[in-house]
Amino acid sequence: MVLYFTCIDPSYVVYMGRDKFENEDLIKYHFPEDVWFHVDDFSSAHVYLRLKQGQTIQEIPKEMVEDLAQLTKENSIKGSKEPQVKVIYTMASNLRKSGDMDTGEVGFHDRKAVYSVTVRRDRDIINRIKKTKIEKEVDFEKERNLRDKEERESKKKAIKEKQKLQKEALEKKQKEQEEKSYDNLFNEKKKSQTSNKKYHDDDFFGGEEEDDSTNQKSLDDLF
Repeated sequence: MVLYFTCIDPSYVVYMGRDKFENEDLIKYHFPEDVWFHVDDFSSAHVYLRLKQGQTIQEIPKEMVEDLAQLTKENSIKGSKEPQVKVIYTMASNLRKSGDMDTGEVGFHDRKAVYSVTVRRDRDIINRIKKTKIEKEVDFEKERNLRDKEERESKKKAIKEKQKLQKEALEKKQKEQEEKSYDNLFNEKKKSQTSNKKYHDDDFFGGEEEDDSTNQKSLDDLF
């Protein structure tokens, strides 16, 4: 059974495993956008926050970090008794699991990618979150496969849309180039026609002058 909670921003998915054995499944089948919370130096529940699309771990609202830290501290047998504890959190994809580790135990691929917050118990926050608890039977592998399938389909759709836009842009550019070439050809033709007309007009008037001169000479000879 997976435990789900609603925190100060209900648009976020918050969940945790019931025990260390279920935590193993959560570690194995977490979503790439999941953030993992745990009490530092004490055993505790593995609490997860699912980021929104395109969101980074640094963009988690401060109030949400506080809620998750309070929930994590509350679900630590030893940590819940301490006046304050340090809660660490990192992307679930940063969790490292090796064969020599105990059930529920994890390490990190990159310790620098682990964040922390110090928290003191806030009864009001704990009571608010506890009232929202819901238990669900979850097929972790099926959920992850479904999520990955939707992501693949979304990426394929995005690629097709990008290719469509690129094709439309190329066709538009080619059309503009063709229209520009036609305009240039039309202007050249018009210019050529104008030049030819001037040439023929000059010939015509030149011919007139030649005829007048000839006629005048004939009259002079007559007299």
